[in-house]
Amino acid sequence: MTSLVPERRVDVVEEGRSAGRGRIRCAIDEHLQFDSKGIETYCLARWDAAVYDAFVVGAAVQFCDHTMRRPSAGWSRDIALRVPVHEPRHWRSTAVSEALHDALSFLTGDRWRIDFVRRRRHYVPERQQRFDLPRSCVVMPFSDGLDSYLMAGLLQRQHGNSLVRVRLGAKVSPGERTRTSPPRAFASMPWRVSCGRSGSVETSARSRGFRFALLSGIAAFLCKSQRIVLPESGQGALGPSLVPVGQALADVRNHPLFLTRMERLVRALFGHEVHYEFPQLWRTKGQTLAAFFESRPDDADWMGTRSCWQDARQVSVSGSRRQCGICAACLLRRMSVHGAEGREDPAIYVWERLNARFEEGAAEAFTNRRPKGAFHQYAIAGVLHLDHLSHLRRSPAGAAAIARQAFLLTRPLRLDEQEAKKRLEDMLRQHEDEWRGFVDSLGPRSFVTPWTARGR
Repeated sequence: MTSLVPERRVDVVEEGRSAGRGRIRCAIDEHLQFDSKGIETYCLARWDAAVYDAFVVGAAVQFCDHTMRRPSAGWSRDIALRVPVHEPRHWRSTAVSEALHDALSFLTGDRWRIDFVRRRRHYVPERQQRFDLPRSCVVMPFSDGLDSYLMAGLLQRQHGNSLVRVRLGAKVSPGERTRTSPPRAFASMPWRVSCGRSGSVETSARSRGFRFALLSGIAAFLCKSQRIVLPESGQGALGPSLVPVGQALADVRNHPLFLTRMERLVRALFGHEVHYEFPQLWRTKGQTLAAFFESRPDDADWMGTRSCWQDARQVSVSGSRRQCGICAACLLRRMSVHGAEGREDPAIYVWERLNARFEEGAAEAFTNRRPKGAFHQYAIAGVLHLDHLSHLRRSPAGAAAIARQAFLLTRPLRLDEQEAKKRLEDMLRQHEDEWRGFVDSLGPRSFVTPWTARGR
């Protein structure tokens, strides 16, 4: 019987080398492009060849994830990957191999079989420069998003220059490096993946979580830190696993259960102990934003962050890129700003108005506004996710999901089960209050209202 699980075999190869028979060629410097300036920001005094090898593994995992479509009637894929590294024996060791496979399988829901061969050429960084790092620092993954900016602002007040940001986004965010500021460690992504002619064919992109956790773990190892702070709120970290979408595997990229697996991988790979911390786990995004407003009342740069996952081709208006304003991430942002009594310019969104019919809410120059289209489906999915999360405490199935989640959180967070359940329920109660207030503020003419439990 033919397996219904799609299979793919990939060889990562050095320049001028071919893939094995029946395997897809993924070439370093062609498909996996390493930025010398990005790598340079990781070249601290304790540079280790395993760091570069980890970059190659992270990029190769991203290539496999993005170039292989998930099945229409299922989720899992079978991926065999071969990667050249400096010390294959170390990567093949039981501790490293088991930790790597466990983390990837748990995150993506795929079956990974990763083998390692010896590199033909030893990688040597072009040059090393000294970065002014504090003796005792706290590492934080830092992207273009609102959560990152808010958490950095709150931590900066507490830790000052001891806060080390690990750059994950594509561009410099508000409040980051200027022309006159000194160069920073971990200031840019060290690699970029080219998926070939077909481009990226899989949008779930679960490997993103592996990429972000791996880079922050490497940064902690290099600057001798044991603390990695995650900026996500409870809705972002726990919401996707409490309310999964359709046949998709629960998204656990910011979940403590995944990050404890990454702790194990960093320990096995580099011999360095790290701990991922979740200071906002029991807060909503609205509560985090309110705390930021109180702490930094004159800081308006948070409005320049992005929450939307759509690219410029999809959400440009008159040649200017915006955020869609209606996906789950955008709706959570808008709800949180409302709950924290903040203000944003509606023109940063394609859907400037939510208090109108769907096709009337988009910017006048935006043409892809028809009901039943892709954006209409994104809006429905976004509203339903936030609405279902707000009613989770009120249904038997939801109560069971909460109890199970509380049980799963006890070990990674070292919490009593009843305490974990109480904190989780308190966060969900706050989410419910913020969601109800946000929907009420839109009024009965809003296209959002009929899709909620209160409007049906």
